[in-house]
Amino acid sequence: MIDLTINDAQLERTVGRARERNIVVPTFEQMKDPGKIPMKVREKLKTVGLWDVDPANLFRVTWKNEPVPSGGLFGGVNFLELPGEITGVDARVVALVGKWFPTGSHKVGPTLGCLVPRLVTGQFDPTAQKAVWPSTGNYCRGGAYNSQLLACDSIAILPEGMSRERFEWLKTVAGEVIATPGSESNVKEIFDKTWELRRTRDDVVVFNQFEEFGNYLWHHEVTGSALEEAFSNVAKPGDRFFGVTFTSGSAGTLAAGDHMKKIFPASKIAVGEALQCPTLLLNGFGAHRIEGIGDKHVPWIHNVRNTDMVIDVDDADCMALIRLFNEPAGRGYLESRKLPRELIDQLPLMGISSAANVIMAIKMAKYYELTAKDIIFTVFTDSMELYGSRLREMEESFGVYGPVDAAVDHHRSILGLGTDWMKELSYYDRRGIHNLKYYTWIEQQGRDLEELNAQWYQADEYWGGIPPLADRIDEKIRDFNRRTGLLEP
Repeated sequence: MIDLTINDAQLERTVGRARERNIVVPTFEQMKDPGKIPMKVREKLKTVGLWDVDPANLFRVTWKNEPVPSGGLFGGVNFLELPGEITGVDARVVALVGKWFPTGSHKVGPTLGCLVPRLVTGQFDPTAQKAVWPSTGNYCRGGAYNSQLLACDSIAILPEGMSRERFEWLKTVAGEVIATPGSESNVKEIFDKTWELRRTRDDVVVFNQFEEFGNYLWHHEVTGSALEEAFSNVAKPGDRFFGVTFTSGSAGTLAAGDHMKKIFPASKIAVGEALQCPTLLLNGFGAHRIEGIGDKHVPWIHNVRNTDMVIDVDDADCMALIRLFNEPAGRGYLESRKLPRELIDQLPLMGISSAANVIMAIKMAKYYELTAKDIIFTVFTDSMELYGSRLREMEESFGVYGPVDAAVDHHRSILGLGTDWMKELSYYDRRGIHNLKYYTWIEQQGRDLEELNAQWYQADEYWGGIPPLADRIDEKIRDFNRRTGLLEP
């Protein structure tokens, strides 16, 4: 799953590079609880911007950053609760906010979870190798950014149909940017490019988020811990943690649902996808506009055995939400419904896939007929900072957005959501989805069939064996930092 074998020669070079570049590596423990971050690092952060390419920002890979663009330290978990006046349901919908990570997306977390174990064991040599980050969006942004902070060269791979903002920003941090054919749904084309790089270059190490258990581990430990804390902050006596709703993407975030299910065994985990590409629901295919989620396969790191529901989301509803929450006429409509200006100002914290997560939560609440005592959690993966061009494109295609458009979008794409295109999974429904992994991972990607069967038939041992690795990795991180000597007085 996560190999912790030490390569002494490469580790020595990596320690030297870290000492030379003033790089200190955070532990999982510190990402969960920034109160344990050394004072020397905290003092440095007071002069560093949230998006600055500065190694100190490795310690801002947490859900608890102070929500300011520069010089902030830490507080509680960043989250936003959406009131029933917006959602139209009695159940409470609460989202962790990803904007206040470096790069504006929580994806810097799982990329760190993938790269750091290889660095602190010497399995990846930043003096000679390049880190390859295949992605449909934010993961390669996070990977390229963390590579810069950790003094590694990087190659970002993403579909050519992603937003212009992504490509423009990547050019400032990635060593190479490769655009593959298609859009969010074209994951195989990304995989094909990684195999081409493996065959033609001997200086690359691929960090494929769809199969890297560092992705699963980071979300289980850090996002799961943040969900647990946020629930304790918002829950009133008698409230119930009902479940989580996450679009699949790499399936990493679903690991946070596994964490919460250990605490609340009756809670539900819902996985989402675009209705236009209904792979999990109908073994289907297609293209869609929900940027950042991959399709046409089941990620290797998806614990399907623990998933309770599939919810498909129409991408037209997602695009309607981002217009409603960001266009002046949409904001004016929401004000006319007596929503607080403070809340309206925070709605741009929700990007396109974040809108899909909210739609899933609303559909789940309606399906299970939830009450005000039920709380559903989700995440805002990123904010609208990355999608301004999409708003301009919609205006060019559909015209200026007006008050009538806002009212229609709210009533049709939020209040009018039904319980269609979703499925509560039986044992054999889950097994059928799990079996789809065979075609991508065994036939195409060369994974081991025995491991695929272990994921299903020895699920408790297999998936339960991943979280304890966090403590072992932390031990190696602490040893790595000691060897650099950078935390000494």
